[in-house]
Amino acid sequence: MANKTREPLVHISRRSTLPWYQSWGIRACALILSLGVCALVTMFTTGENPLSVFGAIYDASFSSQRRTWVLLQNIAMLLSVSLAVVPAFKMRFWNLGGEGQMLAGALATTACMICLRDAFPNGALIPVMIVCSIAAGALWGFVPAFFKAKWGTNETLFTLMMNYIAIQLVSFFIIVWEMPKGAGQIGIINQSTEIGWLPPVAGQKYLLNIIVVAVLTVFMFIYMKYSKHGYEISVVGESVRTARYVGIKVEKVIIRTMVLSGALCGLTGLLLVSGTDHTLTTTITGGRGFTAVMVAWLAKFNPIWMILTSFLLVFLDKGAGDISTKFGLNKSFSDILTGIILFFIIGSEFFINYRISFRHSAKKEETEHV
Repeated sequence: MANKTREPLVHISRRSTLPWYQSWGIRACALILSLGVCALVTMFTTGENPLSVFGAIYDASFSSQRRTWVLLQNIAMLLSVSLAVVPAFKMRFWNLGGEGQMLAGALATTACMICLRDAFPNGALIPVMIVCSIAAGALWGFVPAFFKAKWGTNETLFTLMMNYIAIQLVSFFIIVWEMPKGAGQIGIINQSTEIGWLPPVAGQKYLLNIIVVAVLTVFMFIYMKYSKHGYEISVVGESVRTARYVGIKVEKVIIRTMVLSGALCGLTGLLLVSGTDHTLTTTITGGRGFTAVMVAWLAKFNPIWMILTSFLLVFLDKGAGDISTKFGLNKSFSDILTGIILFFIIGSEFFINYRISFRHSAKKEETEHV
């Protein structure tokens, strides 16, 4: 008697592309579920009222005007570097060098502010800083792209290596420019004259940074979706062989795209030094170059949706730090809550891309055959 092959109990199949409102509906459900799990974890492990904890997370960003502006500034900086890495990721060039490219731009900005402060008035120095920061970031993007295009080197390791080179360069020049000598830090650059500082807009210190990043968001959306370069990036990302077949010069696209990616990271470095911190440290980037990978991936490389993902990650990070202080909890607990929320959000991508179906009962199968 022949053995009858049984259908698997669970069958996973790839979905066709869902409408945007359905995919974001799934993400919203995942977020709500994650908050429920966070509430249960909070109740059973700390005894705190979950609503009080969630209220503290909200207050960390919106309890005062200053906190709201800081939130918007942090969103803008994360979004800026996320926009920078999107073209490379879309091309399947895994640029993990956002940190180094930002530091290169920040170092170039600092050099201009310190070395040229007596040679240029502020109105002339800022354009010089912009050009130098963009060029430094572009150079940091060009080097791994050139080696990838010419000799097929591993871009992931190469861009990570460039991060460490940038960190060591910044460390070296911090000692060269330290103020006062022996302090091991630069301090506030041009504090008395504010030479090289980006000017406030409408009395707001961070508004110019936010406006610049908003313009970059629109530019990147148009560039990726409607330009010839954006089309070539998509084709190269889908298949290098197809790109060569239709006449696209793959090596040229790789180098051009990474130069753009590095240039935008360099500009972000300028915004951090000249527009926000007015100093240079090895940690000025705050890990944004790596967080940008998550932002770009969650938003499916769409610059507009990246605004939402940037907001979510910055909002959670600020709230997590605040509740650990307000409730006297270990910082690890706040990280646990953030991890739970991100786990659910990232896990929701599975249900957006795949469908789960279960084996029909034998009775139902017989009925269908009849």
